[in-house]
Amino acid sequence: MLSTNKTALTSLLSLLFLSLSFSCQESLYKANEKVNNTVSFSGVEGSPLNNSIDTASSPCDPNIWKHVYNPSRLKVMDNCITVSGVITESHAEGDGDQHLLLKPDAAQQNLLKKKNIQKKNGCLVIEAVCINSISEAKVGGACKGYVNNVHIPKIGDYVKVTGSYVLDSHNGWAEIHPISKIVVQ
Repeated sequence: MLSTNKTALTSLLSLLFLSLSFSCQESLYKANEKVNNTVSFSGVEGSPLNNSIDTASSPCDPNIWKHVYNPSRLKVMDNCITVSGVITESHAEGDGDQHLLLKPDAAQQNLLKKKNIQKKNGCLVIEAVCINSISEAKVGGACKGYVNNVHIPKIGDYVKVTGSYVLDSHNGWAEIHPISKIVVQ
């Protein structure tokens, strides 16, 4: 009798472990599916984006591209992506953008380019456009009439950042630029 109960208990525990294992794998798959989900949009004057989506359902705002200074330097690799990690640096740029560094989670290290590792300590550059005063005349009217409502997190905050994943051709590193949304976790 004791042997039968022990076997039944072992079988039950094995089934429970197997069930939890599949549940965790499914959650991980769904999380990765969300991270790797790409969305495309077009019709925005000055935007380097060239595909189409229902912009009402996209977490990215394609209209922000109208306010990106010199967008031709940015090669879009993913029109809309969400990346999570820790903010390690933050400062205002003369073009009105807030320039931040994001240390991405281990599962998203593949987003880093060689220059991100060499020049940005293994961080992604993320930029909220037109959120500060402009001190560089070359920016012109890029920010005119635009109010950016993105909340700038503090250094050390763990965040989820949504925006366009681009390669900055002037510097060779990957960025999320422009940011459509930042959520502090």
